[in-house]
Amino acid sequence: MVTLPGVYVPQYDTQFLMAALDQEEMRPGSDVLDLGTGSGALAVRAAQLGGRVTAVDIAWRAVLTARLNAFLCRQRVMVRREDLTASVARRSYDIVLSNPPYVPAPGGLPPRHGQARAWDAGGDGRALVDRICDAAPAVVRPQGVLLLVHSDLCGTEATLRRLSRVGMRATVSERALVPFGPVVRSRLPWLRERGLIGDGQDREELVIIRAEHA
Repeated sequence: MVTLPGVYVPQYDTQFLMAALDQEEMRPGSDVLDLGTGSGALAVRAAQLGGRVTAVDIAWRAVLTARLNAFLCRQRVMVRREDLTASVARRSYDIVLSNPPYVPAPGGLPPRHGQARAWDAGGDGRALVDRICDAAPAVVRPQGVLLLVHSDLCGTEATLRRLSRVGMRATVSERALVPFGPVVRSRLPWLRERGLIGDGQDREELVIIRAEHA
């Protein structure tokens, strides 16, 4: 995968979600939405599996990167520059994928510009995760599925409860312990002060949340 400067380089969380996608039954022509596509890695994989894929991102560089990677991989992907869930108003999908920003960050609101908006998600890390949960009933078709990856640092149980409140049946389908990346390491003192990381802790848990209509 090619990544232009300032675009999130696919890492373990991307691979983790891709493996979860590979386990889903993808019928030819299934409509797939990749929210916050970044490099387009997940969108390209969904297209390779036979999906009819729409990918969205708010960052122009991400849009260009995803289009370039779809072209290089010879896959048809519709890539749009849009706010995270703007597609909800237009249509619903069989599979909705998202690897959104989920790292808690000092300063309240997520950044509006720069590379950090690919991972910083407000003080509790839920600025984008909560929006995806709230949009799920409209954007996921009655027999469809939402696949969402994030760190336990932003609250796995909070995600399950929020999805349940909007009428989705959600479970943790996969868990993985991974070493802290450079972003988390750079703010360890702040995360410890918030009680999100314990003394001596050097790993975080990533989870795949799988949700369907209840």
